[in-house]
Amino acid sequence: MKTILLSSLLSIFLFDNSIYDFKVKAVEEDSQINLANFKGKKILIVNTASKSEHTYQFEGLQLLYTSYKAKLVVIGFPAGNDFGNQEFKSNKEIMYFAKTNYGVSFPMTEAVSVIGTMRHPIFSYLIEEAKKQGIEDPIKSSFTKFLLDENGKLLRVFPADITPLSSEITSYLNNSRNWRF
Repeated sequence: MKTILLSSLLSIFLFDNSIYDFKVKAVEEDSQINLANFKGKKILIVNTASKSEHTYQFEGLQLLYTSYKAKLVVIGFPAGNDFGNQEFKSNKEIMYFAKTNYGVSFPMTEAVSVIGTMRHPIFSYLIEEAKKQGIEDPIKSSFTKFLLDENGKLLRVFPADITPLSSEITSYLNNSRNWRF
């Protein structure tokens, strides 16, 4: 517990404001996701949940990932039980559910906390970046989406009610929207 809190604090103060400094444990055993591997692509980070009212969005996230794979990576972060009993107990169950029911092939991390003092350092970083855009409390439920540009800078935070294939998101991918707001 102290280790997670300490790493959260260190990530805020030691990293040079770059999403590419993060490496996270993947849902698959002994595997890691290095965000530096995605330089040059947009990144959509989503706090997912297998038993949420928004779980159907896995389908849209997979379609978005498949359709824009050349310029976008989607990364799912199962949000543990931050929002009630919305997630399975094991990483194997989480991945089995996502693959079997929604054909998920985009990278997914192990279950993490996305809110509170025990939140994963990447969400501490994203929340600080959102605050710079005037968004004080961006994560209100599962399926909050953080879209980062090709240089790792936060473009926008989308709440759960904005679906993955909505024009609010795809306009950033189709170059039909101003990049900063």
